[in-house]
Amino acid sequence: MSSANRASVAASPASPSFVQDRVLRRRSVQDIYPRFLHPLENGGIRLLILENISQDAVAAFRTLGFHVDHYTTAMSEDELVEKIPTYHAIGIRSKTKITQRVISAAPKLLVIGCFCIGTNQVDLDAAAAAGIPVFNSPFSNSRSVAELVMAELIALSRQLFERSYELRNGIWNKKSKGCWEIRGKTLGIVGYGHIGSQLSVLAESFGIRVLFYDIINIMPLGTARQVPTLSALLAESDFVTLHVPELPETTNLISAQQLSEMKQGSYLINNARGKVVDIPALIDALKSGHIAGAAIDVFPNEPGSNGPGFDDQLNSWATQLRNLPNVILTPHIGGSTEEAQRMIGDEVAQALSSYLGYGSTIGAVNFPEVDLRAITTEQDQQIRICHVHKNQPGVLRQINEVLSPYNVEKQYSDSKGDIAYVMADIANVSRAEVGKLQELISSTDANILTRFLA
Repeated sequence: MSSANRASVAASPASPSFVQDRVLRRRSVQDIYPRFLHPLENGGIRLLILENISQDAVAAFRTLGFHVDHYTTAMSEDELVEKIPTYHAIGIRSKTKITQRVISAAPKLLVIGCFCIGTNQVDLDAAAAAGIPVFNSPFSNSRSVAELVMAELIALSRQLFERSYELRNGIWNKKSKGCWEIRGKTLGIVGYGHIGSQLSVLAESFGIRVLFYDIINIMPLGTARQVPTLSALLAESDFVTLHVPELPETTNLISAQQLSEMKQGSYLINNARGKVVDIPALIDALKSGHIAGAAIDVFPNEPGSNGPGFDDQLNSWATQLRNLPNVILTPHIGGSTEEAQRMIGDEVAQALSSYLGYGSTIGAVNFPEVDLRAITTEQDQQIRICHVHKNQPGVLRQINEVLSPYNVEKQYSDSKGDIAYVMADIANVSRAEVGKLQELISSTDANILTRFLA
């Protein structure tokens, strides 16, 4: 789809939402209102929001004075390279890919918001090297995904999709063979994080025995039990559900060997990431009858927009997978509920607004987490310096030498890998002096990005 044919959605004026309230009312213990800060070195902040992100989030950004262009679909790499140079922030979901090429084409870009759990669609290292923090929403859709898994457990064990499809085609096929209650069965959860642990509680309420495997030791909820190896979990579980990120070590985590270790007649559910399962190997296991059914919500390659496109050109095995019985295929809808999208919009919009307006990187996935107490409305002679730099010796000494003529009210610094970030509030600085200060700090050899907020 070309940019010219893409629909831009305007958000109607709205009363202040949860996001606006949280950002604008970051009160101190004295109940003094903070001052929402603005950049001194450029004009208004421009945001590019893609993939039909919550209108509440769009309205919140506009209430804070940001210019927002909101599009309902994803953009390709070429479209982004053409579009992004004028924007200071971008908000995406899972379909838009922020590559190093896109980042290199975005000289004004300050921050990236992933309105979802995953961040593998962003080149996190390239973003950090450019001084761009990336925020996501690690918690907000956990319940929605957990509930979908519970629905899939029942649908698979009762062959609901097969019976429904047959009846829609006029075939009455009442049967009980191969259909089971989930009570008393064993669910194996791979990845006991926010989703896995919520799912554990829901499953136990159905009378299911829960095992889980994780690379770290985690305190179980309820009567769930951690097992020492993935193989041990696969051998004991009637259902196996995956809740891990996409990393080099999780690619094809479930392949032919692991499928062979699963119990005869067991079920596999993947609502995690598309590359975690070797789908051709899964197809073979389903055809052989070793695996009785599967539910798959995520795929290695997914269409960029709704409509036709889930075919063999996208994934060479798509037709084979679609024709298998007792396989539930859904279009990456694990977190697609009204409640989850509203909470994700609130959470990520607040994080982006806090960074743009206060410099806070709390919650950033690729960046040092730094925050300072807000500058209040009464402290109108203070400015905030947000300095992203290479993590090397001597930087703070250089910065403090530049700031030595002024009173540094507060300062905090932290590092993560090759990137370091320092925030400092200084008092009694005239606007005429800001340009000289920025020139001195930006000219240091470790400088990546320096912002002045007031």
